[in-house]
Amino acid sequence: LSNSGHIHGSGPVSALWTEINRCGQNGDFTRALKAVNKILHENKDDVTALRCKIVCLIQNGGFKEALNVMNTHTKSLTSDMIGFEKAYCEYRLNRVDHALKTIQGIPEQTDKLKELYGQVLYRLERYDECLAVYKDMIRNSQDDYEEERKTNLSAVLAAQSTWENTSAEDLGLPESSYELCYNAACCLIGQGQLSQAMQKLQKAEELCRKSLAEDSDVTEEDVEAELAIIHSQMAYVMQLQGRTEDALQLYNQVIKLKPSDVGLLAVTANNIITINKDQNVFDSKKKVKLTSAEGVEHKLAKKQLQAIEINKALLAMYTNQADQCNKMLASLQTQNPGHPRPVLIKVAQLCREKQHNKAIELLQRFSDQHPESASGIKLTMAQLYVTQGHVTKACDILKSIEEMKYKPGMISALVTMYTHEEDIDSAIDVFTQAIQYYQSEQPGSAIHLSLVREAANYKLKYGRKKEATSDLEQLWKQNKKDVHTLAQLISAYSLVDQDKAKALSKHLPSPDTMSFNVDVDELENSHGATYIRKKAAKVVGESQPKEQGPEGVKKKKKKKKGKLPKNYDPKSTPDPERWLPMRERSYYRGKKKGKKKEQVGRGTQGATSGACAELDASKSASSPPTSPRPGSGTGTATSNAIPPRQQKPAAAGATRKKAPQKKKKGGKGGW
Repeated sequence: LSNSGHIHGSGPVSALWTEINRCGQNGDFTRALKAVNKILHENKDDVTALRCKIVCLIQNGGFKEALNVMNTHTKSLTSDMIGFEKAYCEYRLNRVDHALKTIQGIPEQTDKLKELYGQVLYRLERYDECLAVYKDMIRNSQDDYEEERKTNLSAVLAAQSTWENTSAEDLGLPESSYELCYNAACCLIGQGQLSQAMQKLQKAEELCRKSLAEDSDVTEEDVEAELAIIHSQMAYVMQLQGRTEDALQLYNQVIKLKPSDVGLLAVTANNIITINKDQNVFDSKKKVKLTSAEGVEHKLAKKQLQAIEINKALLAMYTNQADQCNKMLASLQTQNPGHPRPVLIKVAQLCREKQHNKAIELLQRFSDQHPESASGIKLTMAQLYVTQGHVTKACDILKSIEEMKYKPGMISALVTMYTHEEDIDSAIDVFTQAIQYYQSEQPGSAIHLSLVREAANYKLKYGRKKEATSDLEQLWKQNKKDVHTLAQLISAYSLVDQDKAKALSKHLPSPDTMSFNVDVDELENSHGATYIRKKAAKVVGESQPKEQGPEGVKKKKKKKKGKLPKNYDPKSTPDPERWLPMRERSYYRGKKKGKKKEQVGRGTQGATSGACAELDASKSASSPPTSPRPGSGTGTATSNAIPPRQQKPAAAGATRKKAPQKKKKGGKGGW
């Protein structure tokens, strides 16, 4: 805001410039702006006054007004004069592409312009170029902002490790500040080193507390707010480690703090939704509002925003909002046509609506259009075929995935499925092709020999001994000391070629070398024995028992006398057929038929024969009222309880996102 060389002797104008200079030194840019406007009222094209006005507006956060001033006075304000200010305003207004063009159009690249250039490249996710800019600045600049530049450089490395799946370059950056330590932890998370990442985050928390404790004006709430991003990242590591309860508790603590960073809130809320999945939907509906806050799209990386939108679509599917889910999926497919996740969610939605054939058609169409994503899509197709009972079709789909065709897991799945369909020939063919592949690519490797052994065992199990001999012979030649394989080979040849079996039996070790000092009686009497040989009972009188001393005499347990029936008569002979069922006994004559009920006579209405005798109450014995036998009633009680409805698993899982990397402010125009 210096006015040197621009005062032309006018008293009031000179006093205004003095006022502007003093306000600029005191940081009172609002008052300085009023003085500048008075000067411009007298001379609207004063270049110095215009530049001072732009600076005052920027310092007060009026980026749009500053940009309007620059665009209105393009003739007097050239790009070499206010190029940095224009690019900075565009950057702060999230017009990052415009800012990049402005920077590239400035002929002289100053240090502050390079700082801004690095920030713009980072926001555009052009990390390789951004890394080169920061490396050059650290190498060629000497000022008080070296630590800030190293912090920004570490943030670029963390972003590369996280979003581009590249191993971070070791630049020997220090971990003297909690920002540097935090970014180092993000690098480790991207590389999958979760335990080491947690240690770095704990160190970052400790450094943060120490640095803030030095400032007496900082309250405990301020400390917790600053630690929120570290705690959210800790919770994410816990979530990856499977400690979902601990992660959920820490996430909710961050949400309760209500941090001012909308990006942090959005990521934390998104990760809570991924833990909830199809449960606790009411909580997820509340949390999803935090992911749609104003300005979130400018705070997060593209992959983070995409993950949040995918999770919104999944939540809509779980809450049976089919129309809303389909709209979100259509938008996602328009933004990124080759991404498989929206298609998988759409397939899950169709399956919930019992439209399996339509789902398979959609998967087939996407697989043909995007072969680079075909492997995951085809696995889903195979799963759908299996659920419909079309196992052979599922096998055909699995065999068409070239990059997985010879994986052990794929071979196991195909053999199991073909065996289920009783197609043993196709299962053996899968083994044969896999063995031929590894024979040419990795001969003698552990996986090759393992496949040969499994193939041999499978053939022996299903009676293909002739086909198993070649596999067993190959295994035995690899290790001629393997007696088990040799025994299997001899057993297989014994039914196919007995001469060959005899020749091979010569290689068996002799019985003497194979004998083991095993006590058979001890083995049979052990706890693990399932059968114990009974010894023959000794005949009474053959041998006299040995005399025992007083210590050797064992007390005999007295047997309890069995209880006899109440009507037992010791004089009578028991019925020899008493153990047989009544119907099978020789003296059984069947049940005696009771007297027939008296029929209604033809006399007066309602009269019966022998009515007089029946009317005599003294002659009839009182009998208790008969109860209906169980099951004889006309009505039955039925349970109307409805079994609980189970949720079907979705075809695509929710995507988790990391908390954003923090970059420390540094220098004019820094972030």
